[in-house]
Amino acid sequence: MEIILYIAALLAAIGFLILCISVGMTLFSLKNTLNSMAGTIAGIEGQMEGITRETTSLLAKTNTLAEDITEKSEKLNSVVDAVKNIGVSVNGLNTSIQQITSSISSEVSKNEEKIAQVVQWSNVAMEIADKWKQRKAINQHDVDEATDEIVKKSSKFKRRK
Repeated sequence: MEIILYIAALLAAIGFLILCISVGMTLFSLKNTLNSMAGTIAGIEGQMEGITRETTSLLAKTNTLAEDITEKSEKLNSVVDAVKNIGVSVNGLNTSIQQITSSISSEVSKNEEKIAQVVQWSNVAMEIADKWKQRKAINQHDVDEATDEIVKKSSKFKRRK
């Protein structure tokens, strides 16, 4: 029976040896994985430093741009105020023109009958002037004919003598 004990101890020793070998292989594999991770983390650290530098530069540019936008916005406010004042002036001008137009319209409405009479009287005056010109032309024509007749008669009279 002692043999069984030796065999059991031998089996236990072999099992322990197999266990130690597999644990060693696992640890070597874990060592390679950890070394690979350390290299990756070192690369990430380098990239993070580059990102940090770029972020700092970008933040400085953003601050400069924000200041520039603030200055331009302040300058633009004066332009907007000027345009607003022009708009107010144009509105005032439109109001004045509307008042003048309505005033003229009301005056024309009030004096519509007088205007019609003036137009009628001016038409009558123009007709009289036209008739006067026609009459004057007719009278001149008559005078010219009468003058011609007198001249003819006088020339006949001179010949008889």
